[in-house]
Amino acid sequence: MKRRNFLKGAAIGGAATALAAPAVAQTQPKVQWRMTSGFPRSLDTIFGAAEVFAAHVKAMSGGNFEIEVFPSGEIVPTPQAVEAVGTNTIEMAHTCSYYYWGIDPTFAIGTAVPFSLNARLMNSWLYEGGGNDLLNAFYAKHKLYGMPGGNTGVQMGGWWRKEINSVDDLKGVKMRIAGIGGKVLEKLGVVPQQIPGGDIYPALERGTIDAAEWVGPYDDEKLGFNKVAPYYYYPGLWEGGPTVHFFVNLDKWNELGPEYRAILTNAAAYANTDMMAKYDARNPPALRSLIAGGAKLKAFPADVIDAAYVAANEVYDELSASNADFKSIIDNVKAFRNEGYLWYQVAEYTYDTYMIRNRTKG
Repeated sequence: MKRRNFLKGAAIGGAATALAAPAVAQTQPKVQWRMTSGFPRSLDTIFGAAEVFAAHVKAMSGGNFEIEVFPSGEIVPTPQAVEAVGTNTIEMAHTCSYYYWGIDPTFAIGTAVPFSLNARLMNSWLYEGGGNDLLNAFYAKHKLYGMPGGNTGVQMGGWWRKEINSVDDLKGVKMRIAGIGGKVLEKLGVVPQQIPGGDIYPALERGTIDAAEWVGPYDDEKLGFNKVAPYYYYPGLWEGGPTVHFFVNLDKWNELGPEYRAILTNAAAYANTDMMAKYDARNPPALRSLIAGGAKLKAFPADVIDAAYVAANEVYDELSASNADFKSIIDNVKAFRNEGYLWYQVAEYTYDTYMIRNRTKG
């Protein structure tokens, strides 16, 4: 069902509103919350997921549950978003868990860690593999309740001011990169910088940084990175299937009745699917446009990917040795990943490889 049709049906009277919640609307209290996004309003796909979520919550509650969405920095800057939710400064945030890995590296697993799960396997792990329960047991320690609220799919490897021909070319490169990916590349000589999306362009333009990763062609073109760094590398080996989360203050979540919890859960699941669908539709034409505009599309050299894989496993071992939460969840992810790619090797990979070969033949 198209979202606009769903919302229209939920708003009009008569039999069409049988699904829309007269029972909820008549029996549930009025609730008004605020939600801070981790992203600027200009990024309509990733910021827009929060608006999609809020619209569905309002429609399914018959207008009784309203959530006002604010872009990053308008109320709370992105680096403080989960702390603000945990202390109930604001009821909700829509942001990437890995932005807060400095608080505890376990936060990184909620979004993506290098050489982990692709988008479909991430959803499978979260919804069917026990991932949501494992993460929420951890998030509860920070007074948070998390729900998957979007995925970008495999990201790009970012924009680079110089060409990368080997691991040696990484040494001394100042790169904007979030999460544990930065710690992994640091082992290869990169100097990681964690910079919010809205500040990346001026940092690249001024030469404060030498490279930056964000998401993929659609968002990257909007932010104009191709104007200040010519080389566009792939894949984003540190983000195979990054999940964005809706975080709710845990006490506020526990205060909600089962009807409202169900509404929030289902609205989040819709936003999760909707974001991925939009990126899959919008990235191809954006990539064509970037290349037509002069972007130099390049794959990372094999020795860079291999070295990063070794470094990633070293980082996981180091963190696991001192952090029981990280160890228990990353071990679970690895086991799920290995089983998942057994199946992908049989059917998905074979089918996709054949279709890609035939596409290039015209």
